[in-house]
Amino acid sequence: MLIIENLTKIYDNGFKALDRINLEIPDGQFVAIIGLSGSGKSTLLRCINRLIEPTEGRIIWNGIDITAASDDEVRQIRRHIGMIFQQFNLVKRSKVITNVLSGRLGYTNSLYSFLNYFPKQDRQDALANLDRVGIRDQANKRASELSGGQQQRVGIARALMQEPELMLADEPVASLDPATSHSVMKYLELLNKEDGITVLCSLHFLSLARTYAHRVIALKGGVLQFDGLPTEIDENRFKEIYGEEAIEVAIS
Repeated sequence: MLIIENLTKIYDNGFKALDRINLEIPDGQFVAIIGLSGSGKSTLLRCINRLIEPTEGRIIWNGIDITAASDDEVRQIRRHIGMIFQQFNLVKRSKVITNVLSGRLGYTNSLYSFLNYFPKQDRQDALANLDRVGIRDQANKRASELSGGQQQRVGIARALMQEPELMLADEPVASLDPATSHSVMKYLELLNKEDGITVLCSLHFLSLARTYAHRVIALKGGVLQFDGLPTEIDENRFKEIYGEEAIEVAIS
């Protein structure tokens, strides 16, 4: 269970990105977080794994208060929280398999990882995870040689190396075309269904949320505007939250 209590984030320039967010997310849910740019989606996800420090409030996961954890404790917690980024965050000049293996850095001796030494089992697992996302044959190519959709699948395989219980996907399809977006979303759906991984995925498009999510959370200006089933968001409700212009974009 992920419990978020009165979560607030105010940046140094005074911008309030999150305003007293309260949520409970049971294990195994696929949750889409929707909203326009600047609504607080990315900040919410990055507060959960402490990539961004909250200003106020608590985040409790599996009974552990993440917001009160020490740096060493946060490193231990992050072992079990996968993160997928909009711009893939790959080392483009390195091989695909090397990027995937970087998902084991939290488990590996720092000297060994610096020397790019990983146990045989890790390498086998890396190939298995690449196979899972359909690109095992790309393992020895440079990441820069892959298409955007393939690079995002490398990102998913890398996150799987952590053996995550929770997957945070920060607008993972924002830079992809519609067909490739669905391909990536289907892999996330598969991990949720087959592995029982809880998925929190920020999205711009309501259509994707309706297709893949069990639950939709909508943010506007850092405030929670909606929390419910995808089918409960009709055009009128969406218009109330985001306005006339946004509905033409977001439901397409």
